[in-house]
Amino acid sequence: MILLVYAHPHHGRSIANRALISAARDVDGVTLHPLYDRYPDFSIDVAEEQRRLAAARVIVWQHPTFWYGTPALLQLWLETVLTRGFAYGEGGTALRCKQVLWVTTTGGTPAQYVHGAVHGRPFGDFAPRMEQTARFCGMHWLDPFVVHAAHKMPADELARFASAYRARLQDLVSAPQST
Repeated sequence: MILLVYAHPHHGRSIANRALISAARDVDGVTLHPLYDRYPDFSIDVAEEQRRLAAARVIVWQHPTFWYGTPALLQLWLETVLTRGFAYGEGGTALRCKQVLWVTTTGGTPAQYVHGAVHGRPFGDFAPRMEQTARFCGMHWLDPFVVHAAHKMPADELARFASAYRARLQDLVSAPQST
């Protein structure tokens, strides 16, 4: 089972994330878990979230990149759910060997993520925080799925990204379980 942890505070305004979620929504074996719908007051049910994570084989973290990081609720979720004794540390093996896929959208074009451009560095330089979170929990980091210039993307190109995302999820569902 794939748990798609989705965090977008303005889902209704996000054309790109709506297209990606629409493509993922009915993939057999994928459970959509929209954090902002579930926890509009930011009061996270840690035990329930840990139960969901423990039951998943693959975890997807999908969100827009805001200020080179995650939306506030996803950051809080990471801080409160991935606890010592559950996700890391002594006895913290619940996530060990699970695969994690990071799916994110950006407002900038790939050309804006280079030295000397507006963002000053390659986009990959902003990924280590998410990657290391996964690795610290003993998870297997998969190549991220990044959609750049999401709000400016022509509809046909966005449809291709959504289709590729759907195919990626289907491949993860059908892949043999790793140990």
